[in-house]
Amino acid sequence: MRLIYPGPAGAGPPDLAGLYAYPDPAAAGRPWVRASMIESADGAAAVDGLSGGLGGPADREIFGLLRALAGVILVGAGTARAEAYRPARVAARWAALRAGRPGTPPIAVLSGRLDLDPAGPLLAEAPDGARTIVITAESAPAARRAEVARHADVIIGGEHEVSAAAAVSALASRGYREILAEGGPHLLGQLAAASLIDELCVTISPVLAGGAAGRIIQGAAPVPGGPGPAGPGRLTLAHVLADGDYLLCRYARAGS
Repeated sequence: MRLIYPGPAGAGPPDLAGLYAYPDPAAAGRPWVRASMIESADGAAAVDGLSGGLGGPADREIFGLLRALAGVILVGAGTARAEAYRPARVAARWAALRAGRPGTPPIAVLSGRLDLDPAGPLLAEAPDGARTIVITAESAPAARRAEVARHADVIIGGEHEVSAAAAVSALASRGYREILAEGGPHLLGQLAAASLIDELCVTISPVLAGGAAGRIIQGAAPVPGGPGPAGPGRLTLAHVLADGDYLLCRYARAGS
């Protein structure tokens, strides 16, 4: 893996942890939301409905690093089911990045209907220091909520439905300042519409997927004057890594 932007290509191994470090929470003044996705060279977010068909060793390496750096991982219930999410694990080479924090970041699942398996690995096998968090609506069935609460921390993020913005606010109220949003596209679409994506890490896979696969972000466009720090705006290219035919790009919100 080599850094090709900024600076001269081939200038030695890049400091990956430094390249992807979060800004100082005090300086940011609010939670920092980093979105992480992969797409094919022709813009597809998945192959046969799953993102795994697009990945490679470098993408998996950065995926693990981003998780190690994060305070919490935010994901939509549909993506958690489709991608068979389990509690996060941090590789030994990144363990030092968790100093002063639980050994793994918790997974926070956005689920208005609580259509999750309470006995599945994501809820039932999470470690004590990083219990899975489920953010749901007050209208979710009370019995279902109680069943999920046996294995996970349940947060009410709205009366009849829960938005991505409410999820970020709820996580921030619990002290989570470094939020890694792993999708899916509709969750990222909600975050983008609320101008809450501070950073986008996207891997471009050397695959022509074709078909009817959607984009990595789907939904309404950002709203000018929305709750985020910026309306529809540009992203600034922070860096690009290359590994074989893969490109790993990091963009930050302009002015951040």
